Amino acid sequence: MKSIIYPLVFLLFSLQVHTQDLEPFKLTQEWTNSIISKLPNDYPKLEKKKKILIFSLVTGFDHWTIPHTEAVIKGIAEKSGNFEIVISMDVDMFKKENIDRFDVIVLNNNCSQTDNRNLFYDVFKEELNKNRAWSKAKQYERNLLDFIKNGKGLVVLHGGITLLNKSKKFSEMVGGSFDYHPKQQMIQVKLADSTHPILTGFDGKGFQHVDEPYFFKNAYFDNDFKPLLYMEADEVQGKNKAVTEGKSYLAWIKKYGKGRVFYSAPSHNPQSYKNPSLLSFLLKGILYATGDLKCDDSPLKL
Repeated sequence: MKSIIYPLVFLLFSLQVHTQDLEPFKLTQEWTNSIISKLPNDYPKLEKKKKILIFSLVTGFDHWTIPHTEAVIKGIAEKSGNFEIVISMDVDMFKKENIDRFDVIVLNNNCSQTDNRNLFYDVFKEELNKNRAWSKAKQYERNLLDFIKNGKGLVVLHGGITLLNKSKKFSEMVGGSFDYHPKQQMIQVKLADSTHPILTGFDGKGFQHVDEPYFFKNAYFDNDFKPLLYMEADEVQGKNKAVTEGKSYLAWIKKYGKGRVFYSAPSHNPQSYKNPSLLSFLLKGILYATGDLKCDDSPLKL
């Protein structure tokens, strides 16, 4: 009897875990309109439109939410009237003469291949020898770092943090590197400071949604960012490492040189965009990156 019960229990547990995965669906204009219609009218009108590059190339894991996220950010831009949007999957947008045309770059789930964790190199190795590919990849990385350091903005969404995941300098700029995530599950997302201007759309309350609970490493432990959203690490199922801190941060802002960085781990699933508070959060994060939302971005380490 035991030989039957144990596999049955394991099967039921496995089904329980996997039922948290949300069903992918095709992007439609109808869906986009339904989401954007929920955007609260809590944004300022800027005197001058800011130009934003949404970069959506992947060479590793391909998140099905990429086109949905493009549509949401583009829809936010059009409804608010504050932004001019360019969407591209061309790495040559990171040539200095190209990125200098923009005020903000949005990294949209740009997962790189796991061996080198460098999306630029992943592209260049297909056409150049190893040394030249690495040389060109490092130049594009410098262009990106200098772009932010000299006063521009960066928005990093979910898997976009893995663009250059093994780079120490990229980790320091963004505020951390991706470590791992357990299976998708219901996460109780909490507000680090409900009075913070980027978080006021939540009306003092956190939210629940199904997502991949991201954990981070490298510069994350420098605490060189202002936390916005977090989860209680001990509530997460399936961790493969011991977590000493109770709070595990999911979103933050930070200064980098003269520039500004906004990182948000939510969301792996477009279903989360049905929450109008999350739309307000994304809009205000973009406004922080453009320099049009002045707020406390002092780091934890202070």
